Amino acid sequence: MNRAEKAALQLRAVDVLRMLKETRTYDELAETTGLPAGDLNRYVNGHVLPGTERAREVVEDLGREALAEELAARIRVDDEGYVDNSATVFDQPFLDLAAPVVANGFDFERPDVVLTAATDGITLAAALASYYGVRCAYAKKSKETAVEEFIEARQRLQSGIELTYYLPASAIGPGESVLVVDDLIRSGETQELLLDIVRTADADVAGVFALIAAGEDGIQRARERTDASVGALTTV
Repeated sequence: MNRAEKAALQLRAVDVLRMLKETRTYDELAETTGLPAGDLNRYVNGHVLPGTERAREVVEDLGREALAEELAARIRVDDEGYVDNSATVFDQPFLDLAAPVVANGFDFERPDVVLTAATDGITLAAALASYYGVRCAYAKKSKETAVEEFIEARQRLQSGIELTYYLPASAIGPGESVLVVDDLIRSGETQELLLDIVRTADADVAGVFALIAAGEDGIQRARERTDASVGALTTV
């Protein structure tokens, strides 16, 4: 980890602590984190930064649990099982806070590209790409007029509808490492198509991540298609 990455990790740890402090006293935060209340006060108020190892513990362990709880509180599921996560995908500061937790809390390889499907996954992909300092790419269900070459992935769904995604061929290069992300994974069909795009590009899969897993079917389906790490922040 270079100096810039260490600084980013320390700042994200402070962001996590500030989020937790919104609903806790310093004594309660000390009980939650196991850190001295005086140290927490200095971190939250920006007087000092936590050390690298302490920051890593906050982001990877405490941060993951805290963000999962916050995410679960934002999700709405209707009587038919449809998930409304607009309170999350429209909140870029929350996703920016989630990015280092995801990057440090899951066993993903460092990617060269973060890939998602338009449209709801774009804000999450942008947050992760920004954190890693890499490109963000998103596949669409239609071709862009000015682009000459595309990678296509096509699948006939159980309903009989054929779903096709297109990605400009220049978006992913051979041998690059690609992290596939989305806001929600349910059946795993979209993730399969994105993984097909990665393979067609002759690239490598760094991992598959979703903020929310609706059941376990989609996660299991993705795991059957790649040896890379597959995970979600919370399950409904």
